[in-house]
Amino acid sequence: MSAISSIIRPKVRVQCDALALSLIMIPSGGAVDHVLNGVLICLLSLLALLSAGHALINKRDPRSALGWILTCLAIPLFGPLFYWGMGVNRIYSRAKRWHREAGEIPHWPERANAVTVPLPADLAYLKELRRLSDRVVSAHLIPGNSITPLENGEEAYPAMLAAINGATSSVHLCTYIFDGDRTGREFTEALRKAAGRGVEVRVIVDSLGEKYSRPTAKRLLKGSRVQFRSFLPLRPGGYLNLRNHRKILVVDGRIAFTGGMNIGDRHLVKRDNPQVMDLHFKVVGPAVADLQRTFLEDWRFAKGEHLTGLRYFPELPVLGSALVRAVSDGPDKDFRKLNWIVLGAISCARRRVLIVTPYFIPDRPLISALVTAALRGVAITLVLPGKNNLPFVQWASCTYLWELQQNGVRIFSQPPPFVHTKFMVVDGSWSLIGSANLDPRSLRLNFEFNLEVYDRNFAHQLEARGAQAVAASREITQAEVDGRPLPVKLRDGVAKLFSPYL
Repeated sequence: MSAISSIIRPKVRVQCDALALSLIMIPSGGAVDHVLNGVLICLLSLLALLSAGHALINKRDPRSALGWILTCLAIPLFGPLFYWGMGVNRIYSRAKRWHREAGEIPHWPERANAVTVPLPADLAYLKELRRLSDRVVSAHLIPGNSITPLENGEEAYPAMLAAINGATSSVHLCTYIFDGDRTGREFTEALRKAAGRGVEVRVIVDSLGEKYSRPTAKRLLKGSRVQFRSFLPLRPGGYLNLRNHRKILVVDGRIAFTGGMNIGDRHLVKRDNPQVMDLHFKVVGPAVADLQRTFLEDWRFAKGEHLTGLRYFPELPVLGSALVRAVSDGPDKDFRKLNWIVLGAISCARRRVLIVTPYFIPDRPLISALVTAALRGVAITLVLPGKNNLPFVQWASCTYLWELQQNGVRIFSQPPPFVHTKFMVVDGSWSLIGSANLDPRSLRLNFEFNLEVYDRNFAHQLEARGAQAVAASREITQAEVDGRPLPVKLRDGVAKLFSPYL
């Protein structure tokens, strides 16, 4: 045994020495790796906890907060990165910062008719809605205005061109899309001529909207005396949000046009292959001054030039019976003005609500308001386009219809061409017109301009147009919505997931 032991022990000793040497040399690298791995795990854990804590504190919707917390904690690195990239709303702070960079807000001339006026006796029941608007909108409710609906480009464009051709002092035009087609060239020619005879002509076109066609309005106006500015020029990477979706034309500070209509042949329906039906409005009276102010605020943002002269705000006579308030809304505002006004109007409705909109992606408060009003016995009619120019928006919209239908809301589908018309009427008394749609992009992400109107005659005109649209439309039944094939339901459900960004 001793002989055997003497033979084995040196071998074991050699193996042990080799093992010891390996433990001395290898663990040094392994220890570093372990330390680095530990630091990395700690950093990822810290990032996940910070991101989850940020979602917990800042997300208003508990379901959204819970979803982001689970995402941050369950998916290392990518969960927090996805949260900071998609889950954090930087729209408000970015818009406020860009407006601050444009300079101080100018002091406008004192408003004529800026005194508080009572509602007519037959509209007194809307006093809560009026009080809400007074608190969230800086513009006053101004009496003495007249608003004329203009249907499609066939009615709107001749009236707008006539106003430009008759201008003597200033022409201010703001639009989202300005096509370079025949209609666009008619407008650029009229603007050129007005500037050539000494009229101050200023044009703002959204930098994303101007990319819709070639040549652009900027190119068509090049070399003229027209002052042209692109709203929020696209930077590397671009911004699909924070777009200027307003449509405003103010001539000599005395006559204005607004609504949902852009500049282009697409709004001409009396031609082969019509594309878009729409409604625009001519405004005269003291409220024109608020449209002028809105344009000049956008001009200050786009160019950094403050225009506050009295020549832009002439005395405006009383020309009608409508009480009108300008509602200028956008992601830079402290309140979601339009959203609150729409909810307030629905809550004040007693008999009927008519909503005509091309894009309908409601949030939970809007669905609740519509359902609550319907259960109170208010007749609610929602008119949507049968064929949308943005299919994925229509897919997402379909997922919201069943909940409204089962509670009594009637929904109608207008036949082609695509109907871009947007307005809302409550009880044949109060109306909302302008550029905003009932979707997150209009109510949260874009700059919009609307008018709320207290006037029965005007409301009845809109209701008559709504009745014509309903008569030409097909009612969408709940059985039809529920009977969609499974692949279609899945497609629509996926689109709904992206509804906050549509």
